[in-house]
Amino acid sequence: MARAQGQPCDFSKVPGAVWWGSDTLLPVARFAAYMAPVLWFSPDEPNLKGASGSDIRVPEPFPGEPIPDHSVLYYQLDRVLVRPGAKSRAVWRTPDGPAHSSIDLGNVAVVFVRYFAYYATEEGLGAHPHDIEPAEFRVVIVRSTWEGFEKWLPGGTRCPDPTWVMAVTRVSGQAHGLVWFWNVINVDENTQFPMHLLVEEGKHALATDKNGDGVFTKGYDVNVRINDAWGARDIIRTGLLFSGGYESWMTKTRPPQYRVLPPLPDDSPLRATLRRRTLGVKNAVYELRPLPPLTIAANDPRLAHLMADKVIANWPTEAGLNDAKGWGKALNEGAVIKSLSIAYRNDGAGGLVWSFPFFIVKHLNDPMTGGYILQRMYVRGENLRDFGWTALYTPSASRWLDSYLSVGAENLHSTDASGNIVGDWDFVFETGIKFRVNINETPAKLLHHFTDYWGLRLGIKNRGAFNINSLSYVLEFGAGSF
Repeated sequence: MARAQGQPCDFSKVPGAVWWGSDTLLPVARFAAYMAPVLWFSPDEPNLKGASGSDIRVPEPFPGEPIPDHSVLYYQLDRVLVRPGAKSRAVWRTPDGPAHSSIDLGNVAVVFVRYFAYYATEEGLGAHPHDIEPAEFRVVIVRSTWEGFEKWLPGGTRCPDPTWVMAVTRVSGQAHGLVWFWNVINVDENTQFPMHLLVEEGKHALATDKNGDGVFTKGYDVNVRINDAWGARDIIRTGLLFSGGYESWMTKTRPPQYRVLPPLPDDSPLRATLRRRTLGVKNAVYELRPLPPLTIAANDPRLAHLMADKVIANWPTEAGLNDAKGWGKALNEGAVIKSLSIAYRNDGAGGLVWSFPFFIVKHLNDPMTGGYILQRMYVRGENLRDFGWTALYTPSASRWLDSYLSVGAENLHSTDASGNIVGDWDFVFETGIKFRVNINETPAKLLHHFTDYWGLRLGIKNRGAFNINSLSYVLEFGAGSF
């Protein structure tokens, strides 16, 4: 069992630490309960039906599941990465299904856990029956003797028994299913657990609340893809769509009585902290259940469609790590999104244009604005013989309307007096606006097999460094965020 805080074996100062103890084999339900989040609703959430405090009954159980007199949150262990050199099983499975499995901490390095909140309806713009909103927790398991703990525990820590430490390194509120929109926080010394997740009013997207103050602060409560993070936009429940950058006025204040608390295990070192934070308030406590199999939606095509990309049969999947470097790659996975955009272009002559990350496999971000700097190349004209290269800057990858500018060089071809085709390089500058459409929300949603975003760019291009004497309009239409 874990030892109390203040004892010689104490890892409470380690960022993201949610449990430490000598138990090696943990049932998956107990494992998932240690980092289970606090859900925090808007007081005007329609599914509350006027309830507050201990009377709250959302999130709800899936149709066909037992209906309790309390809220329900679901969990699923998606992936387990096996420790290099593991001598036995990482997951001890039983014939009764994945919910009855156990995790062997001695053989596991990283676990990806997702929590799912189900609601019978979604309100506001695009309202529909059934709504499932997930959040992913990335968890690392290390021995108490790991030398890396010296950073937070000078002189080390004394554990009389062999001890395992379980720490969350990243939390992702997977808002509205699109990875660019996700609210992602890489855990640091200021991140508090249990993690509070703000529930968007009516639409139920989950936003990370790093310090549990009930306020979403861009750049603090998310620190990955900051300009694209969705936040919690309570205003779209009214039917209005705001798909530009997140603004603080989009989120309503969360009073304490609208928290729904997790059922932390008795030996959780987070229990005392949560008790202090909720002192004097009677909050609802949800039941934590394993995500049901897809068969539960057999008679409901809409629900089956929503569950299809979330349910993993016989979870978790297992993969091995070859060495210590594999840990770092696994923990950083997903922070960088590789993207390629390709479009038809016309700036007086037709052609093709493509954009890709500045470092080919990694985006270059402007640290001051959070925007992206990409490489863009195009071909145009007769036989597509003209070529241009520019560095393009844009504030985000997901907003409905964005500005952009690009600078570079262009090689145009012409025929000289002798009939020879010659090229002429010169500086080019271009600026304008880009419209993006999430194709999944349109009648043309089948095009999402190519990319989730399609867009239209309208711009003005000048050829020549200092003389504004060669202006042309630019029109581009095609696939991709950029």
